[in-house]
Amino acid sequence: MKWFLIAIIKFYWIVIPDNKKRTCLFKETCSRYVYRHTVEHGFFKGMKALVERVKKCRRGYQLYTGENGFEIKLADGSIIYEEEISPLILKPFSDAVNAYTFKPKY
Repeated sequence: MKWFLIAIIKFYWIVIPDNKKRTCLFKETCSRYVYRHTVEHGFFKGMKALVERVKKCRRGYQLYTGENGFEIKLADGSIIYEEEISPLILKPFSDAVNAYTFKPKY
């Protein structure tokens, strides 16, 4: 069963082009996360990882700047810190912050 789940994930990677996939909130995409858990721990842990990510992914989130940089608060109340957030999600916001940051001219 482990290899069946791995085959489905690899099929997804091959068949669905990157430009048709949604931008993942996480630095390690959901399919990569589930793949890694399945390879390392087996089918049931892989399925558990899949359920965890589906519950967290895209049900609504709020991006804000916290004490340690950007943070995302998910609908379930959990927090994703900047080192776990996908750079594709952060880029528009970090560009906007940089545009309004005071830079003295010397």
